[in-house]
Amino acid sequence: MDLGLSGKSFVVTGGTEGLGLASARELLREGAKVTVSSRSQEKVDDAVTDLGAHRPNAVHGMVADNGHSASAELVVEAALAHWGKIDGLVVSVGGPPLGTALKATDEQWEDAFRSIFLGTVRLVRAAAASMTEGGAVVLVLSSSVKSPLTGLGISNGLRPGLAMVAKDMADELGARGIRIVSVLPGRFDTSRGGAVGDEDLARIPLGRIGDPDEFGRVVAFLSSPAASYITGSTVTIDGGALRAL
Repeated sequence: MDLGLSGKSFVVTGGTEGLGLASARELLREGAKVTVSSRSQEKVDDAVTDLGAHRPNAVHGMVADNGHSASAELVVEAALAHWGKIDGLVVSVGGPPLGTALKATDEQWEDAFRSIFLGTVRLVRAAAASMTEGGAVVLVLSSSVKSPLTGLGISNGLRPGLAMVAKDMADELGARGIRIVSVLPGRFDTSRGGAVGDEDLARIPLGRIGDPDEFGRVVAFLSSPAASYITGSTVTIDGGALRAL
């Protein structure tokens, strides 16, 4: 199936590792051009080398911290300068520290809010201002949007709010023909996926954790014209583990 992504340009934050990298790789496979960002110059350089192995002129990287107030505008401006346009945005950001909501410190809450919540809103605002009809935004959230995860109190607090903000933004952006979708990943084989035991696998109907490429393919589809009538929705990618609708 031709997703219609050839020649389109995307920004993928957190695109140097894990699910962000998998998303960037699949967009490239479908013919898109990609700007990836990360807080680490080393990770940016490694990702550009990795992703550009087969399409060296289709990958651009830059260092940016989503929690910094100026980062969203800088990332968008850099992508526009490099590609001349922005057709889509994928926001993937590292998870907050482990711990319950009560045990998390004020500083941890504030840092996570700036990077995960406010940073995401800023990125969508900046990117959408430069998008035209057919633009797409995908927010990589968590299954904690629908069901709390033990020991991830900050994520349980912030992710559901972002999913509702995404619906609000979908209402506003829809008038301009721009879509926004939230994806809710479960357990994947990434460095952040953690150790998985038999008990964990027993909770996943498919009996295994996900391959990052499986996640990337869903993101590419949702970002593409092939998904042109999907907006304001949450899409769970977890092998059936989530018990909520």
